[in-house]
Amino acid sequence: MGKAGIILVRGYLVLLLLFLYLPIAVMIVMAFNQSALYQLPFVFDLKWFASLAGNQRLLDAGFNTIEIALINTVIATTLGSMAAVVFARYSFRGKTLMQLLLFPPITIPWLIIGNSMLFMFYWIGIRRGIVAMLLGHVALSLPYVIIVVGAQFKSFGTTLEEAAATLGASPWQAFRRVTLPMVAPGMVAAALFAFAISFDQFVISYFLAAPGVTTLPVEIYTAIRKGYTPEINAISTIIIVVSMGLMLLVARFYRFGGER
Repeated sequence: MGKAGIILVRGYLVLLLLFLYLPIAVMIVMAFNQSALYQLPFVFDLKWFASLAGNQRLLDAGFNTIEIALINTVIATTLGSMAAVVFARYSFRGKTLMQLLLFPPITIPWLIIGNSMLFMFYWIGIRRGIVAMLLGHVALSLPYVIIVVGAQFKSFGTTLEEAAATLGASPWQAFRRVTLPMVAPGMVAAALFAFAISFDQFVISYFLAAPGVTTLPVEIYTAIRKGYTPEINAISTIIIVVSMGLMLLVARFYRFGGER
């Protein structure tokens, strides 16, 4: 590739990154702007963060979102990883069909899934609220976890496990000392997927939320309909800073390529 080609590629990448991050940067800047109408010139002020501290409804929605996302991450990662082990290491009738059935929940519009869950939970007696939202988030996250962890299993096969068994390791020792360290990067990636899916989930939460019990995406949607407030920018800025910090921390201490 010539010098002109390299310049074009770099320019394209810069434009792509600007397209992705410029709206986020503008939102963060406006969280510190004194004007509620985003008027310029920019005047630095922390009034919206102070106002956020007194907005109990928005804070409760944020705490609900984090709580559901964390619990969903633990449950979905655990159950999905167990299912991935079964798919990767055992053969049984209907295995191929069950693997194929993992993909429709990913492709079916969440609007249809949310409506279906609302009716199903109504029939079996599960009321709208935190529990219903958590069940819905776990159901959506499981296919992603199974696929990601399953792909990690396929990347190294069974050779090392068989070698450990040959050297006298029990099935549990082989799993704990050989399989688990090698599949751990996939589990970390799957957990991040599960957390992101739950944290950002609007449709399922909107259908299954009880009156007065909402998540942050639902609360932001409601605020946009009733009148947008820069307090949304403030809490979004906090979430972005914390989440990006955690991502950088994970990337620093655990490389997804499998090297520590």
